[in-house]
Amino acid sequence: MSNFGSRTRVTTYTADWMPTGDVTITPITINWLVVAAGGGGTGQGGGGGGGLRSSYGSTGGGGSVESTQTLQLGTSYSCIVGAGATASNGGDSTFNTVTSTGGGRGGPRDSSANGYSGGCGGGAGNDSGTGATFSGGSGTSGQGYGGGTGRHVGNQFEGSGGGGGAGAVGGNSSGGTGGSGGNGVNNSISGSSVGYSGGGAARGNANGSGASSYGAGAGVTNNGSANTGGGGGGFPDTAGGSGVVILRYTNTATIIIGAGLTGSTATVGSDKVTTITQGSGTVRWE
Repeated sequence: MSNFGSRTRVTTYTADWMPTGDVTITPITINWLVVAAGGGGTGQGGGGGGGLRSSYGSTGGGGSVESTQTLQLGTSYSCIVGAGATASNGGDSTFNTVTSTGGGRGGPRDSSANGYSGGCGGGAGNDSGTGATFSGGSGTSGQGYGGGTGRHVGNQFEGSGGGGGAGAVGGNSSGGTGGSGGNGVNNSISGSSVGYSGGGAARGNANGSGASSYGAGAGVTNNGSANTGGGGGGFPDTAGGSGVVILRYTNTATIIIGAGLTGSTATVGSDKVTTITQGSGTVRWE
């Protein structure tokens, strides 16, 4: 087997090892979107959206879209779709060399009420009566933004921070109003514009709202929506939405989705688009 730039030449042989000729295998170019699961709420702060990385259209955290991947036909590549969990950081999602980080969970109501860091940071909770301001968790560069701050002033108000989104920082609490979730990002790799990785709303004397646009961050009492990477709402304990991996490539190739993964393929113009919604395994193209 010899390499010639972007092509690979494979020499084939008969059963008695006589060469029969050369076959040139041309690699395939893959556009990709990798969204991790959103973080869950823990009674106060909103969960952060799952980290979002993409080679197509738009990406998270104010970063630039990344490079396509050039892959070999017949070779298997790893794929993992992050799962959302109740009152916890979201699971990471992976395709080959790309990993997006799960969203941070929201902060609770106690003396360690800061939000948790993740792809997008969880919003801060608050601590009864202290008057202290608590910080939202940090986002990950090129994937998402941090969560909002929270504060409780005894006999006056309490408010927690909204979860960060792929497109914007989570809202800070203001007086007794919980922060709203940070906006996610719209991406059209699937052929339609879909919002991903919005932050979850926070609890307060007046509750915040889910991401107002560009994403599926949950309202204050809701779980994040499946396969959007949306953060869970701040109250009660909620789960973030599961992640997704979407792959776009020439319609002359056929993808083989391995055991352990759940997905489907559609044709969009001159491309095929495969959406992997659950599991852990490998994919390859023929």
